[in-house]
Amino acid sequence: MVRPLRIEFDGAWYHVMNRGLERRVIFRDDGDRLAFLNLLGEISETFAIEVHAYSLMDNHYHLLIETQKENLSSFMRIVNANYAKYFNKKYKRSGHLWQDRYKSKYITSENYLYSLIRYIENNPLEASMIDKISTYPYTLSFLIFNAMQYYPCCGDSILIKQFDLKTLNEFLGEPMSEKELEYIKTKEKQKILKEDGILHVKQEKQFQEHFYEVCTKANRNLAILNAYQDGYSQVSIASYLNVSKSLISKVVKSGDSFTGV
Repeated sequence: MVRPLRIEFDGAWYHVMNRGLERRVIFRDDGDRLAFLNLLGEISETFAIEVHAYSLMDNHYHLLIETQKENLSSFMRIVNANYAKYFNKKYKRSGHLWQDRYKSKYITSENYLYSLIRYIENNPLEASMIDKISTYPYTLSFLIFNAMQYYPCCGDSILIKQFDLKTLNEFLGEPMSEKELEYIKTKEKQKILKEDGILHVKQEKQFQEHFYEVCTKANRNLAILNAYQDGYSQVSIASYLNVSKSLISKVVKSGDSFTGV
């Protein structure tokens, strides 16, 4: 199956994440984490990438990245390939290191941006690896709180430019609420489209939302089309509506309200 092209824009912000194959550990010791950060810093300079936040866990990482060009795919491919080469050589292994190609989510609002910063920098705290935000060495906030040298690619980070130590501690010190976590999950379901150079955010609805006000066959069939276009399977739609899959298939193929069904 051909993979869809990634959507990239000039001056874009992304939440980037990647995980080890079969959720295996990709950072076995401090040296591994430092090697990854060094690669990230060196390659960021070449690609004019700014890193605003990061956290390196045991089997995955999170990055908050700002690009100036449409080069995120090339950048991440080189970062991941070079780290895999380092890791395989060090541990005398071969084969794939990463579970899949990286995942990236386009950041579409200021609220989303600041919630993601809290999410990324708080990741070790949320995973119960630490009990205080300033004690995990492999986040950007650790370097700031402890007055340590940060990587050049982080020099214009929001955390450095917009916060002093007091306000940063207030901003990051509180645990993520369930409401915040749910907000991030909702945002990461967004579909971003680009038409004639203009961004369009298409928000996926929760499954039930598609069928709230369905009272006629025409409305029902239009809702079926919308739900299908949002990524819900024909089987799940048929099950929810308690109709046959062949009916759903017929509606989808018709491409309109198909009022005669």
